[in-house]
Amino acid sequence: MKKVKSTVRHVEVSPDRDGQRLDNFLAARLKDLPRSAIYRIIRTGQVRVNGRRAKPANRLEAGDLVRIPPATIRGQGPVNIPPLVLQLLDRSVCFEDAGVLVIDKPAGMAVHGGSGLAWGVIDVVRKLRPDRTIDLVHRLDRDTSGCLMLALDGKTLRDLHTQLLHDGIEKSYLCLLDGRLPEAVVDVDAPIAKTERSGERFMHVDPRGKAAHTTFRLLQSYGNCSFVEAQLHSGRTHQIRVHAAHLGLPLVGDRRYAPDGRQKHWRSKGVTRLFLHAHQLRFATLDGGQQLVSSQLPQELVQLLDRLD
Repeated sequence: MKKVKSTVRHVEVSPDRDGQRLDNFLAARLKDLPRSAIYRIIRTGQVRVNGRRAKPANRLEAGDLVRIPPATIRGQGPVNIPPLVLQLLDRSVCFEDAGVLVIDKPAGMAVHGGSGLAWGVIDVVRKLRPDRTIDLVHRLDRDTSGCLMLALDGKTLRDLHTQLLHDGIEKSYLCLLDGRLPEAVVDVDAPIAKTERSGERFMHVDPRGKAAHTTFRLLQSYGNCSFVEAQLHSGRTHQIRVHAAHLGLPLVGDRRYAPDGRQKHWRSKGVTRLFLHAHQLRFATLDGGQQLVSSQLPQELVQLLDRLD
């Protein structure tokens, strides 16, 4: 295994990177470095913004000076992405224009590498579009399928982040709740905080947490289950899953927030994945228009509904 070393760089944040998270800024410049290593060099103070320590989620401003330390990368060159994965995601593009690309992400595929993963969706798309500057606009959990938005240039990224900040992007998900939704429309406006159990991160409803708002709309009942559309009005980690569990209606196939007994029940029914699909995105384009992008419910989830019916 060879080691590839870089030297210290001081990079000025350009206007088209204004508002970008520090971790994403670094990931675009240290493409062969795992995300876990990027977090480590930030956490240990090796990365500085205007001479000061920073956190991964800190937003950069145009003109900021970022110190990027020497990075030691163990490996044998660029990440090796299987050709079948490249073909799969190339076929999964459901929208693309001059500045935005939307991928119909398969369940089980992480959006970025790290934590033992050599690559993620962002790495695949950068391989497919080597002439563009690709950045994630938002994230999806590894077990969630559906619409994932990426920006193809800094101006579009900044505009979409502004829309996200002001609830200007409508994100709708399809999910199956384990139980009956008590009304046709249920709003959950409950703050979410992070906790750790046995070294693993969990999110939970907590008045000391960050504001979070989800609207659940019943589409159809299947026995004791509720097939619903969930609309996000904020973007907290695991938000839909946590709010569903808070209602006492965890998502079918949720191995983190559903009770053990219900997990065992659904495994016995052949459910192997989380029933959560990012169905639809609506956002404003740079020319002032509105764009709606959607993806169909994956076949394995359709088949589960058919069996319940």
